[in-house]
Amino acid sequence: MASSPARIFAELNAVRPPDQARPVMGTAVVVGGSVAGLLAARVLSDFAESVVIIDRDDLHATGARPGVPQGTQLHALLPGGFLQLEQLFPGFRDEAVQRGAIEAPPASRRNYLDGRMKVVVPDDADSLAGTRPFLEGLIRRRVLQLPNVKTVAARATGLVFDAAAATGVQVDVDGVPGIENADLVVDAMGRASRLSDWLAQAGWERPATRRMTVNLNYATAMFRRREANPEPALVLALHSPRVSSDVAGAAYFAVEGDRWMAMMAGYGDNRPGRTAEDFVRRMREQFPPEFGAVAGNELLGDVQTYHHADSRRRDFRALTRFPARLVSVGDAVASFNPVYGQGITAATLHAACLSTYLRSKPDLSEPAREFFALQEVVVDAAWSTSTSADLALPHVHGPYPRAYRLRSWVSGQIVAATVTDVAVARRFNKVVSMREHPNSLVTPGVILGALRANRRAR
Repeated sequence: MASSPARIFAELNAVRPPDQARPVMGTAVVVGGSVAGLLAARVLSDFAESVVIIDRDDLHATGARPGVPQGTQLHALLPGGFLQLEQLFPGFRDEAVQRGAIEAPPASRRNYLDGRMKVVVPDDADSLAGTRPFLEGLIRRRVLQLPNVKTVAARATGLVFDAAAATGVQVDVDGVPGIENADLVVDAMGRASRLSDWLAQAGWERPATRRMTVNLNYATAMFRRREANPEPALVLALHSPRVSSDVAGAAYFAVEGDRWMAMMAGYGDNRPGRTAEDFVRRMREQFPPEFGAVAGNELLGDVQTYHHADSRRRDFRALTRFPARLVSVGDAVASFNPVYGQGITAATLHAACLSTYLRSKPDLSEPAREFFALQEVVVDAAWSTSTSADLALPHVHGPYPRAYRLRSWVSGQIVAATVTDVAVARRFNKVVSMREHPNSLVTPGVILGALRANRRAR
């Protein structure tokens, strides 16, 4: 009997690296040094004699990578991802804090919905705050310290196939073509992955791509922070679609370097905070008082903006023909509205899928369908969480899932109850932090609890 999505999700969250390396292949090649690519390389280091990461950027350089246009924006490391990183890299928390990251236990986090502060869940999991270059740098440093991992600074230009399997990656190193041979190839090229084109050029099927247009506009700014251990350290304020506002939400985190990192978001033609004056004014006027207090500090540098046009996913599992020795991870498979902060945490769960698949000692001469089946559970969970919220936005027009109106009403009741009810908020937090499957929210007990909480609140 097949396991339920909720059970698979729970098992993936519990995945830990093997006690000792058990190579099942010679060389694994990861195309892309993104967070998803780095995490895939970490997993592969337990199952391959050598791992090669191909990226145009110099992965040994410090600071933000040129190939990460969203790197200047605020990133959330959800508790689910934080726990996964600690499992992959024991001591990750201590090293991050030592280097300047700010821990965010439940008591130091605040969440607002339409100006009302949500109840604090005292036994919720901890989180960690830091900029994207800082967090990615920590992961990259730990991966590149592994003795069987090396990097190649090159542009990947295609795949090499032998009959029904991928056997290598074509590369261009400063104009000189070459090939990196592989027993397994991992596509971690992000949203702009060229894998679909490479498959089509070689006569394979192209995976269908689903898109949901969201037209999200981000603006992020840095402010000087005077408090060494601030309370609160992480604050999020959302406006529900029924609230008339050109700002969908805002957040600020305490990050390394004695700074506050603050973000504002709007949809469609609304681009709040594009100038320093507009950013500070809105922080003071449209959000709870602590936002104004942060905006009262010295602004460091310019406001950085970013546009996210759509959420998208590529359906590899639906392909009837697919090469062996080839998988895809991270944003190359699915990328979501970044306002929900799922990206890094989803990448850690994709790594858990890869670990689970390789631990089963699969026949690598066959397509990795077992891997894609596991990964689909993760993608479905993140996709349903983000797109169900996006569909409530007035400018988003589908596609709508079955029974959308009923689902939307139930979801609205649960979200409203998180403001006042600890039990509902606890279950909700586990889902949005990707520690539990969304199905755990739509049980009779949770729905009735939410209805009772909302009746009491009225």
